[in-house]
Amino acid sequence: MIVVTHRGRWTLQNRADDVLRALPVTVAPGTAALTVRLDYPRHAGVLDLGCVGPDGFRGWSGGARDSYTVTAGWATPGYLPGELEPGEWQVLLRLHRIPPDGLEYEVTATTSSTAPPAPEPPAAPPRPDRPPGRKLPDVDGRRWLAGDLHTHTVHSDGALTIDELAALSASRGLDFLAVTDHNTVSHHPWLPDASARYGVTLLPGQEVTTDRGHANVFGPVGWVDFRRPPDEWSATAERAGGLMSVNHPLAADCAWRQPLTARTRLVEVWHSGWWDRTWGAPLAWAQAWRPDVVPVGGSDFHHLGGDALPGAPTTWVLADGDGPPEAAVLDALRGGRTAVSADPAGPLLLRLGDELLALDADGALLADADGRHRLVRGDRCLLPAGDGPYVLESHRMEVIALCS
Repeated sequence: MIVVTHRGRWTLQNRADDVLRALPVTVAPGTAALTVRLDYPRHAGVLDLGCVGPDGFRGWSGGARDSYTVTAGWATPGYLPGELEPGEWQVLLRLHRIPPDGLEYEVTATTSSTAPPAPEPPAAPPRPDRPPGRKLPDVDGRRWLAGDLHTHTVHSDGALTIDELAALSASRGLDFLAVTDHNTVSHHPWLPDASARYGVTLLPGQEVTTDRGHANVFGPVGWVDFRRPPDEWSATAERAGGLMSVNHPLAADCAWRQPLTARTRLVEVWHSGWWDRTWGAPLAWAQAWRPDVVPVGGSDFHHLGGDALPGAPTTWVLADGDGPPEAAVLDALRGGRTAVSADPAGPLLLRLGDELLALDADGALLADADGRHRLVRGDRCLLPAGDGPYVLESHRMEVIALCS
């Protein structure tokens, strides 16, 4: 066993010089396990934690954990198991919040020739009863699917396992779910089994997370390096057949302030943090972002009792019925065939070619891109459609549904 310790004091000048720091750890041939522990006064600041090996990325847990272990057979959630290649590894620290008088820290890295046993995984919850699906019309052989494009698990700062999240989403009546843990892809290998177990399509995703904005990348595209400029995130996703969406662009401390040469079509216009939907800024921002923006929604679910539930809001996609369901969801997003509602059972606005279908929205106002309004009559109302986007509003001008 070999123990390496780094200790010191991060200052605001350190943060100004470079927010991301790498502390070296030498891994000898034959090493079976690496364990890293970070200690600092958490009441005073925030340090994010991650790991890079000689061959590249090995994990990220941000501020959610103060330790991790990597072995050939298992790793702490957020980190990738596999042989520990000999050479110089790096403990990554992001100086997320540093107080004016600095922040003392200590990093202890322990390498061992014997791997500890893997922790016992929690039992998978039973498959829940699914609520009845809504009767929605097919369009040209495609069908509407309900989902959520922004959720987290124990692989970053969420509280639920992948199985627990999938079971909760099935109980909410969702058809698909993007699992978008922060700056990691360690959850991706676990998604297919949970998807089959609970009857929910689990779309591999990752929330590329920086101090100046977050973006979701959807699809099995490999790890996206959050240390690189956002144009490279988008290019990485595109090369691998994935998609990128700018997340909660008007959020508080993580509003989008990144430069991006080629602006994404997908934007998380409706986020659970849009708690007062009479506030029109998210819609105004999206229209200013690009004229053909594709609006999507995400709950940003982390844990029960503290966040919106999965599907609040719900993103609906008009997906092909043939082929792998993951690909069908991605194709629908790429084609701009989306709608967003407050929850799976709430008022809904769907595009059916050159018509709009307003469901359970009697008395609502339909607003077009120019701000003209029409009154919705009845619980199932067909209206002519031109170029989008369209928004359903209450008499208080509160957004209750929208579509591209």
